[in-house]
Amino acid sequence: MAEKNRIALLIDCDNVSYNSIEGVLEELAKYGTVNIRHAHGDWNNQSLAGWREKLHPHAIRPMQQFAYTKGKNATDSAMIIDAMDLLYSGNVESFALMTSDSDFTPLVLRMLESGIPIYGFGEKKTPQPFVDACSTFIYTENLDSEKDEESTLQKRKTKKNKNELRGDTGLVRLLRTAVEQTSNDDGWAHMGKVGHYISNNSSFSPVNYGYKKISDLIKVSELFDIEMRKDGTAMYIKDARK
Repeated sequence: MAEKNRIALLIDCDNVSYNSIEGVLEELAKYGTVNIRHAHGDWNNQSLAGWREKLHPHAIRPMQQFAYTKGKNATDSAMIIDAMDLLYSGNVESFALMTSDSDFTPLVLRMLESGIPIYGFGEKKTPQPFVDACSTFIYTENLDSEKDEESTLQKRKTKKNKNELRGDTGLVRLLRTAVEQTSNDDGWAHMGKVGHYISNNSSFSPVNYGYKKISDLIKVSELFDIEMRKDGTAMYIKDARK
């Protein structure tokens, strides 16, 4: 399934750091093949020097957009037009938008209406409406390249412990609701169905809490009883309060 999912990655270089591009591509590899990679911006601007160094190593195509009017962001319009052209081409099944700009929220909603999943990547300053609109959203600070021991240590600090996870009322409510909605009569729910329910109803990603897989996050939270069935290949969970 994942191999057949062709993804178009569109990058708003004016509003997101180049430090996380490796992590973004690694994350998208879980969902399919990123066969289109477009980086939008005014490449005459020296502020994009860091991005220029990332283009060739990652087979990213630079999309030049001149700033015709001072103070106006022409990149946004060009990126939206690019996205709609790709949408109607029928050559992709999913889109990934790398931006911290909420102006792309209407674009996301339009694509969702066409049944296209949207993977969002942006900095923690990204407005909540854009975050919530995406099928999945990951903060790029959690994907920044590890350059030295200090950055490695900082990344470890982003991993939420049991008390921090349990103290996030929105997360706890989401997890418990997902288990309740997908459980059998005995209260046990298959982890795969829980994950599917969550992906269909929120922009949640375990990466934002420091975990690669939702099952790892659930184990640490200790909110649920866990059973491994089918010779350890199937994980079932049940609300520990019941």
